[in-house]
Amino acid sequence: MAISPLPDGRWKVDIEPIKGRRFRRILKTKADAKRFELVCKQKITLEPEWSPKAKDLRKLSELIELWYDLHGHTLRDGVRRKTALLNMAARLKDPAAIKLTPTAYMKDRRKRSEAGITGKTLNNELTYIRAVYNELYSLDQLDYENPLAKVKPLRLQQKELSWLTQDQIQELLAAIRSRSAGANPHLELIVLVCLATGARWSEAQNLKPSSVRNRAVTFSNTKNGKVRTVPISQELEQRLKQHWKEYGLFTSSIGAFRRALEKTTIELPKGQAAHVLRHTFASHFMMNGGNILVLKKALGHSSLAMTLRYSHLAKDQLQSVVAMAPV
Repeated sequence: MAISPLPDGRWKVDIEPIKGRRFRRILKTKADAKRFELVCKQKITLEPEWSPKAKDLRKLSELIELWYDLHGHTLRDGVRRKTALLNMAARLKDPAAIKLTPTAYMKDRRKRSEAGITGKTLNNELTYIRAVYNELYSLDQLDYENPLAKVKPLRLQQKELSWLTQDQIQELLAAIRSRSAGANPHLELIVLVCLATGARWSEAQNLKPSSVRNRAVTFSNTKNGKVRTVPISQELEQRLKQHWKEYGLFTSSIGAFRRALEKTTIELPKGQAAHVLRHTFASHFMMNGGNILVLKKALGHSSLAMTLRYSHLAKDQLQSVVAMAPV
């Protein structure tokens, strides 16, 4: 018999439409079994060499490894993403990738949220796992679409960006300068570069002499991979060149920065320590009448929406609210 029931309730198909071409498959229902039998007979009649494609049962971890080999290794944070994805696969008990369901993912996300993982991190993880399916699908490594395509990211409450006042800037610089000589000779200049250009901490810390010339700093090790050039004062340029002659290239100084902050009265939200310098540059730029498009270029933002977070600090905009209010 071509179709027969199994003790566990499933159905076995065992057919030989033409001599020498035998097909076997175990399916959940009798209707599925009959459908498979019919498809095999029709296909083999039209194309004798046809063979039913085996179901893709590769594990989620296997797809992650394949994604990394084909694409992930080219990303600046590829290794970190891969680690986060493999941890997710382990938490989900590494199912067949095709069988990952939105429900299983959402249950894991809820547990992570209740454990204190931030919404931003959870949204990043959703972006990462979606990218695995989407990238492999576009590379013809998958014949099914993203099972998490309809899962929505968490809606996050936008946090107010912290920035330093002029008095706080002076207090911070005083704390840095009061440290014992030789403790970290690079710290002050890294901070000054961040405050003068809006650079991220890593961008300023990785600067080289070849990147500073003609009263400008060129950042090439940027987050989005794009090169940008920001003007600086002649005084800062001279200080940088003299510093590198005397002390060599900057070294890791974020620990020294945090210790200096602890000696001040400045209180910052969690996670905004070094980034407060970038926010301070942008905030003062807008308060001093700067153009939002110029700020976008200086900060190296890929979209204007990111830069618009600072637009509320523009004096002209605030004054127009006062002038145009109904009372």
